[in-house]
Order: sequence, then C-alpha cells, then structure tokens
Amino acid sequence: MTASTHTAWDGLILGASLATLDAPRGYADISDGALAWRDDRLTFVGPRSELPDAPHRLAREVIETRGWITPGLVDCHTHLVFAGDRAREFEQRLQGASYEEIARAGGGILSTVRATRAADEGELLRQSLPRAHALIADGATTVEIKSGYGLDFDNERKMLRVARRLEQLGISVRTTYLAAHALPPEFAGRGDEYIDAAIEWLGRLHVEGLVDAVDAFCEGIGFTPAQTTRMFQAARALDLPVKLHADQLSDLGGAALAAAFNGLSADHVEHTSLASVRAMALHGTVAVLLPGAFHVLRETKLPPLDAFREHGVPMAVATDCNPGTSPLLSLRHAMQLACTHFRLTPEEALRGATVHAAKALGLHDRGVLRAGARADFVQWNIGHPSELCYWLGGPLATAVHAGGHRVR
Repeated sequence: MTASTHTAWDGLILGASLATLDAPRGYADISDGALAWRDDRLTFVGPRSELPDAPHRLAREVIETRGWITPGLVDCHTHLVFAGDRAREFEQRLQGASYEEIARAGGGILSTVRATRAADEGELLRQSLPRAHALIADGATTVEIKSGYGLDFDNERKMLRVARRLEQLGISVRTTYLAAHALPPEFAGRGDEYIDAAIEWLGRLHVEGLVDAVDAFCEGIGFTPAQTTRMFQAARALDLPVKLHADQLSDLGGAALAAAFNGLSADHVEHTSLASVRAMALHGTVAVLLPGAFHVLRETKLPPLDAFREHGVPMAVATDCNPGTSPLLSLRHAMQLACTHFRLTPEEALRGATVHAAKALGLHDRGVLRAGARADFVQWNIGHPSELCYWLGGPLATAVHAGGHRVR
C-alpha cells in the first residue's frame, strides 16, 4: 500500500475491490481500492483513502469502476503452438482406447508432429493466434509455451520462433524447449541417439535466444530418467532452468529428479510419491496441477494434494493447452476444474494461477498486486473472487492489462 514518488502516473483505477494476494493466506482484499501504474510497473496499491493527493493530480487517466481486480493470470504450462487437431482421438478414447494405445498406434503426439512439420511459420502462427487470444480474453497476461511438436532442429526452432512472435499481443511469453517430448519416427528404437541430437539443437537454439527453460516427458512412453538426466545436465551447462512432465502415468521418480536439478516445477504429478514430495519441498520445486488433462483422460489417480499442503509445496494450476489431452483455452476454467476434481479452494486455485504459477516460471515480479510489481492485472465483473472458480465459462473479464497496457 505504497505510492511511488512519480507525480504523473499513466493510469489510476478507483472503486474496485482489490484481491492483492500479497499475504501468505486469504485474498488480502482491499475495499474501495486504488490501483495505479506508470510504464510497466504498479505504483500504488491500497485504499482510496490513502492516496497522497487528489486523483486528478496523480494520473493522466482516472477510471471509476466496480467489481474486483486481481493480478493477471499466469498460465505456466501450455503447448499452445501446434498445427491441426486431434478431435478424432477424443472420439477413440470415448470408445475405450487408452492414451498409450493411441500413442503406440502412431497417433497422439506424433500425429501433431506431422501436422506441425507440414505447416510453415506463417501458418503455424495463424493457427496459434486464436488460442492465445482466448487465453488473454479470460485473464492470462503471462503464458509459457513449449516446443515439442517439431522433434527436429528446424521445426523445434520454428515453434519457438512462433511462440516469441505471440508477444506481439502484448503479453509476456516464456519459451520452453521440449524436444524430449516423444521419439520421432526417424529415430525409432534409438532414444539415446535422439537425446544426443536434441542436446546439440538446444545449444544452437539457446544461442539464438529462443529458450527460457528446458522440459522433458519422463514416462514409459516418453523418455527414461537416465535420458532426462542427460538433457537436464545439458540445460545446467547452459545455465537454463528445468521443469518436467513428471509422474503423470506412473511413478518413475520424475518429480524427485526435477527437484534434484533445482527444477522450477514438476508438472502433472498424479503418481508422485511422498519421498518425491519431500524432495520438491527441500528444493523449492512447484507442483503444477493440470486438471484439464486429468478431466479429458478421465483419470482417477489424484495428485498427493494433502502431502503437498503438509510439506509446503506450492501448487500451481495451468491449462496444459494442447491438441490431444487438454484442449483447454481458459485458465479460469482450469481453476474451476482444479476445485472440482482436486478439491482446491477457490483461493488456492487463484493463487495457483497467479503467485505460484509465476514461481513455476521463475518470475518474481508478478502474481500479486503490489507497488513495484509488473502492471499485470485483470478487472472482473464479479461480486467475490470465488466466482472466478464458480462460473463455468462466460465473459467475466472486463479489461486485461499486461505491462501497463490494455490487451483486451
């Protein structure tokens, strides 16, 4: 609740209730609030009554409003850049085929690889833009985007370039290198050789400034813990943080492996053991819950939610937006699913899509409303923050600001 020394803020919003999340528990809400920004930073967050001067003297634009303002939402796990869709596989799963059966028959990730390789950069951008717009419309101001549907140097590079180009929408984009997502046909039966190639590509893409973090799919139908370790060692040599698709279908100790490399996050984590939870707590690794995939795959094995709470492991929530297992275009809907399937409270879900999601990306300047934080915030037409997890769909965001600029 402090003001900067600037006398000409870019904007000042008055009258809304503020869910600052700037406290360990609760919404840390402020009634009849005042929120101001200059350039890309918040300059005042507090009650209107604590403003140091008359509003018209403080800001170039003063807006009176109602409803609530929260920090901008942070979608910390997406596969948003891809071509084509896998609607037919959705039908196959409803008819009894498992995710693994579809993947082993040449569907799954590899079907998206074929479509993504066939699209040039412009077409890939054209198909990805509507998905990004949908996330923004429902409050997302920071989005992580993974590669992993190219599986060769040129196409992984193409995906990462398109992800960077989505910053033209005004949001923050964090890119994650996920070449260790699936084994491409040309490397069938040669997983170790593929990891050698993917490590070499990583170095080249890092030089181009296209990689913010490194991920892998550590699973029986993905890559072994030993292969994942090699990829993470290469990331460490380049001073890149790691995260991991861990323990989604089985417990291979993936979450503990991510923690051993001081990983930003372990994602999915349905089968994560208590020993891995303790390792995550020790190393500050965030558990990223992906209820969209849990829902679409009709899973029944819950993540160890009570253990995460007991050991103080932060729980983030993300869409996992992807064409096969989580065709989800709303982080707010992911929050609702986290409450419904995982029994998160609405406060836990909102923190999971703001404070903890930012931590899962290694970003410490957002996810809360606080003077000095990045000016990412959303105005909502709601009577209480719990409504963000209550409504299934529908337009609740009336304005979305990222870096001090209105992006919706």
